[in-house]
Amino acid sequence: MKKILVLAFAVVGGILLANFQFRSNDNYELIANTNTVSEQAIDYNSTIDSAINKNDQVIYFAGGCFWGTEHFFKQIRGVKQTTVGYGNSAIKNPTYNQVVTGKTGAAETVKLVYNPNEVSLGLLIDEYFKTIDPTSLNKQGNDIGTQYRTGIYYADASQKAIIEQKIAELAKKYRQKIAIEVQPISNFYDAETYHQDYLDKNPNGYCHIPKKLFEEAKKANPVQNKTSYVKPDQATLKKQLTPLQYNVTQNGATERAYANEYDQEFREGIYVDITTGEPLFISADKFDAGCGWPSFSKPINKNLIKELDDNSYGMRRTEVKSKTGNAHLGHVFNDGPKDKGGLRYCINSASLNFIPKAEMKAKGYGTYLSLLDKK
Repeated sequence: MKKILVLAFAVVGGILLANFQFRSNDNYELIANTNTVSEQAIDYNSTIDSAINKNDQVIYFAGGCFWGTEHFFKQIRGVKQTTVGYGNSAIKNPTYNQVVTGKTGAAETVKLVYNPNEVSLGLLIDEYFKTIDPTSLNKQGNDIGTQYRTGIYYADASQKAIIEQKIAELAKKYRQKIAIEVQPISNFYDAETYHQDYLDKNPNGYCHIPKKLFEEAKKANPVQNKTSYVKPDQATLKKQLTPLQYNVTQNGATERAYANEYDQEFREGIYVDITTGEPLFISADKFDAGCGWPSFSKPINKNLIKELDDNSYGMRRTEVKSKTGNAHLGHVFNDGPKDKGGLRYCINSASLNFIPKAEMKAKGYGTYLSLLDKK
C-alpha cells in the first residue's frame, strides 16, 4: 500500500524515483555486519549518535510502516524527538526504493530521543507492543517484506535487560513464537524528507495503526501528581482491573499461593495499591517467607493501611486493607523475622502493582527512591 502511494507521489511530481536499477549487488556499497555497536564498520553518514542532551536517551523501534510508528510515539509525553529511517542496513546510505526491494536487509525504523526522567523505556516498550502483531514475521497491516519486520534496537547495552524482560513477559501471553528482533543498532540512515513527520503533513495518509491508538498514546504517560490518591468508582475498577484483581481487592478473595506475580519478585522498587496507585510497600522490606505470597516486614507508613479483625473460615486473623482505596490486601501475622520486627504482612500480588526502581522517577515515585537504600 505504502509503496504505491510513494510511487504515485513521484509520478505526479514528475520525478522518476526509481527504475529498480539496484537488482545487482554491484550497485550496492556493502558495509560490514558485525551486529555489535562497538565493532560496527565506521560510516559517518549513519546517524547513530548520542541524544540531544546528556539527560536524554535513544532507542530504535521497527514496527512495520514507519509513518504510523513515528506518529504514535510522538504523542507520548517524554519523547523529545523522532526520526524515521532505515536501520541495520547491509548497504550504505540506502534509499527508500532500494529498501523496498528487500535486498538491503534494512528495517523501516523509528529513532526515538526520550527523557528517562519523564518516560521510562519500559513504558515505551509496553506502548509499542500495542501497535504491532508481535507474532507476525515480516508483515504488519497491509505491508509485507523484511523491511517491515518488528524489532527493538539499542545503542546502549544497559537497555538490553529491560527489553528482554518485556519480551519475556509478552511471550507468556502468546502460544506462537514472538517475532520481535532484539539487537544492537549497527547503523541508522535518515529516510528521505518526504517520509519525515508524514502523518503530520498528511493527516489522512495511509497508516497500519488504528487512529484510536494515537489518542490512547496521548494519555499513556500523563503528568504525574502523586500528592493525592483517589479510588475510582466500581464501574471504572471493573474496566481497569483483571477479574482476579477485582475479586481480591473488592470482594476479599485470595489468589493461589506460589502461582502469583510477585511472590518471587525481588528487584528493587515500590509496590503500590493496584486500585489507586498509592505507595504501600518497598522492596527493602520484602522477604521470602516461603508461604507462596509476597511478604513484607512492614508498610511504608502505618497510616497507609488499616487493620481489621477477620473471623472468617473459623479463624482469627487480622485483615489488611489500603486506607485510601479500601482494597483488600491480605493479612498480617506475628511470625515474621524477629530482626525485622516480627511481623509478616502476607499480601496478594493481585492487590499490588510493582514499579521497578528504574521506572519510579518517570512514574511519579521519585521521592521514594531514598527508601530503597535501606538494608
